[in-house]
Amino acid sequence: QVQLVESGGGLVQPGGSLRLSCTTSGIIFSGYDMAWYRQAPGKQRELVANIGRGGSANYADSVKGRFTISRDNAKKTVYLQMNSLKSEDTAVYYCKASTPVTTSYWGQGTQVTVSS
Repeated sequence: QVQLVESGGGLVQPGGSLRLSCTTSGIIFSGYDMAWYRQAPGKQRELVANIGRGGSANYADSVKGRFTISRDNAKKTVYLQMNSLKSEDTAVYYCKASTPVTTSYWGQGTQVTVSS
């Protein structure tokens, strides 16, 4: 059974930091591209950052320079370090595991709220 479990969300003040984790089971983690998405109320889910099997990363323009995605294949975990948080970063954050030829898998999401 495949599971992706996000953690690390919460309430933080503007300018603060959070580190999200997504721990996986049931997949050969090193063979999957990993990504973080987010969905704010009333908006479509959007890609925040992704990291390939080889470690190459890409970011949405809105988070470049503030967020860093990384992966630990030994721990089967992908991380999202979020710095200089803004109110517009408030959303439910989801991780996704995918390959070009298999079903994609999603986590259940973790809430991030940036507010003073």
